[in-house]
Amino acid sequence: MTRVLSGVALGALVVGGIWFLPPAAAVVLAGCVLLLAFVEYVGLARSAGTPFPTVPSGVATLATAGAVVLAPGALVIVAMAGGLLIAVAALAETRREGALAAAGAAAFPLLYLGLPIGAIAALLVEAGREVVLLLIATIVASDTLQYYGGRRFGSRRLAPAVSPGKTVEGAVCGFVAAALTLACAGAWWLPGLDAPARVVLGMTLGAAGMAGDLFESHLKRSSGVKDSSALIPGHGGVLDRIDALLFAAPVYYTVVNFAEGRLP
Repeated sequence: MTRVLSGVALGALVVGGIWFLPPAAAVVLAGCVLLLAFVEYVGLARSAGTPFPTVPSGVATLATAGAVVLAPGALVIVAMAGGLLIAVAALAETRREGALAAAGAAAFPLLYLGLPIGAIAALLVEAGREVVLLLIATIVASDTLQYYGGRRFGSRRLAPAVSPGKTVEGAVCGFVAAALTLACAGAWWLPGLDAPARVVLGMTLGAAGMAGDLFESHLKRSSGVKDSSALIPGHGGVLDRIDALLFAAPVYYTVVNFAEGRLP
């Protein structure tokens, strides 16, 4: 019951924030989500024995997300400046052991967190709230049907070494749910794509979301933890809730911008 209630409350907060808040306020909310996810990522890195300079990494990650929203033309410059900042901070570290791993762990959030969350915020500003809610609805439908389809029909493990609870049958249910959700709701909220293209995009987002889920599970297992945090009762942390979106958002961002003529 705790999981259900917290899930309903979380869903209402996300949908209400996207639908009712002005775009600028919703972007600020996305920045708060990014900060919480970054803090959890730092905890995973420390649990895995790979601490790194958090302040320069956090600043570079936030700047990368901000560039996607506010100045996409300057994204390369911002990313290079962030990498330089992290490298200089690494030079200031006195320890030599694990320097390469620490530098990699510090730079990775720019790609893993900054770009996808920035892409979602940019879609909200450029394409509208409906387009963002369509992405979220597709991923939620896929996740939900993976869980219940796996419980009802699952017998073959999908990735037992990473996530023993996931099954091939659940994954198939997730593919179908993602394709149907985007194909149907996308007729109103993503009219730039025809029905076959929406089905393919839905299945692609379902696959990307599953990969993101498995990747975060891999990070947690390597860190020896069950959840990224205990922030959301019954659900774990922010990373546990957005793991699928982190892989699906770049795909969705690219397709939507291409369909609307913002990419060559």
